[in-house]
Amino acid sequence: MKGQNILLEKYDLQACNEDYIQSKIESLKLSNLDVFRKKLTGIEGKFTEKYFNQIFGLLPEKLRSQKRKKFKAYDGVNNAFNLAYTLLKWRAYRAILGAKLEPYLGFIHSEQFGKPSLVCDFMELYRYLIDDFLVEFLGAIGERDFIMKDERTTRKRRDKREYLNNSKTGELVKGLDELFGKRVDVPRIKHGFRQTLETLINEEALLLAKYLRNEIKLWIPRIAQI
Repeated sequence: MKGQNILLEKYDLQACNEDYIQSKIESLKLSNLDVFRKKLTGIEGKFTEKYFNQIFGLLPEKLRSQKRKKFKAYDGVNNAFNLAYTLLKWRAYRAILGAKLEPYLGFIHSEQFGKPSLVCDFMELYRYLIDDFLVEFLGAIGERDFIMKDERTTRKRRDKREYLNNSKTGELVKGLDELFGKRVDVPRIKHGFRQTLETLINEEALLLAKYLRNEIKLWIPRIAQI
């Protein structure tokens, strides 16, 4: 949410009160992990809904989606976000494995079969950077840059879903690859005052691992400014 606030402030939108959010989180009682997760994700979910209402408002009106939809979205904008997040997810996955952590044992996201919940937790730190890229990328395209595909959505049903065409998909993937190679003003662990976003992701996974193994007493994720 801190990263999302950075993006909201960049576009002169309404950021949330971080002190208020933190006080609500700190007031939660850890008596049952499942209940705790539901309450925590409830706090995050309410803010994120308001966040995307504002972020989607930055997109061209003809492309604009009414709300954020993750799984099996039908509109092109949500599917562009889903694709970009998938590319971020694999970078986070690689970083978690490089830190020798178990990707399927997370904290906020629940453990489910085939779901790398720790990766899902970790990638949340960098979603706002992907969102910033997509606001600019999608703001420069039009309806003709999307295509409809006829797909099976259930065992007995087929539906049409909208995606970026092949050319724009290639541009999006290339642009994100360049984003991960961009330098951010975050000092490296050992030396240097700047590093690429990809290096930051890898280093942050190592610091998380050190914290979980009690090699350091505190881990405060380093948030890159836009």
